[in-house]
Amino acid sequence: MIRTRSANLQGNPLRLDRAQVGKVVALVGLTVLLIVMLFPFLIVFINAIKSPAEYANNGPMSLPQGIYVQGLIDFWNRVDFTNKLINSLVISLTVAIFGVALSLFNAFALGIGRVRGRVWFLVFFLMANTLPQESLAYPLYYFAKFFGIYNSQIAVILVFTVIQSAFGTYLLTSVFSAFPREINEAAMIDGCTKLQLLLRIVMPISMPTLSVLFVFFFIWTWNEFFLPMVLLVSTSKQTVPLAIAVLQGQHNMDATTSSASALLGLLPCLVFFVLFQRTLTKGITAGSIK
Repeated sequence: MIRTRSANLQGNPLRLDRAQVGKVVALVGLTVLLIVMLFPFLIVFINAIKSPAEYANNGPMSLPQGIYVQGLIDFWNRVDFTNKLINSLVISLTVAIFGVALSLFNAFALGIGRVRGRVWFLVFFLMANTLPQESLAYPLYYFAKFFGIYNSQIAVILVFTVIQSAFGTYLLTSVFSAFPREINEAAMIDGCTKLQLLLRIVMPISMPTLSVLFVFFFIWTWNEFFLPMVLLVSTSKQTVPLAIAVLQGQHNMDATTSSASALLGLLPCLVFFVLFQRTLTKGITAGSIK
């Protein structure tokens, strides 16, 4: 049967041509999509290393005649970018760690423990994911004021840990619901407590999915602007996106300095994504391989 199919395929050049054409079309489409996605980043990078005079004379699409880093240095010093970078790293890493941990415990109770009313809990978490942040501004503002944590990183960390864990709980619950109950029952017979079952069996098996959540939580928190703007007032406590937006609104920045600010705000998140690229790829493809 296999030889017959091979002979038919070799004897039918039209089928081979169609397969090659399909591959070429797919490759061209992916190349075009890659160019479209990378084009804005390329323009930002070119204008970030271009002098204001070059930008004024040749426009934003021209290539720079040399590398002009003074715009990057001026912006770094103007906003105290080191402080803003540390603030964003602390908030994003803390939210990613605690968000994954909270999602893990919630999903273990709902997906494996199968507590009563778990469907309504899932509906609640799903609704929490669909709420716009603008509707949460006033309640969260008064919440932070009441507990005395307004204008502090703790307020931002608490808020985004809960927000991110709502999505993480919903995702992990669907994963844990398909977890083989035979493994859980065998572990309980061998004397495992529920905490040991979670830490020694469920969590190691679910590590690829947890790694994906960690990367997503970090990137999403890093790029947040609206709620940090509501909860953080002091300049010394601002995050990178907030500092960039506030500076551009308060000062008349030229296009090259604006591009420099966008590049500096983008690079840390891009570096983090590149470092965890393998982890992200393994986590996404883990569910398709048995």
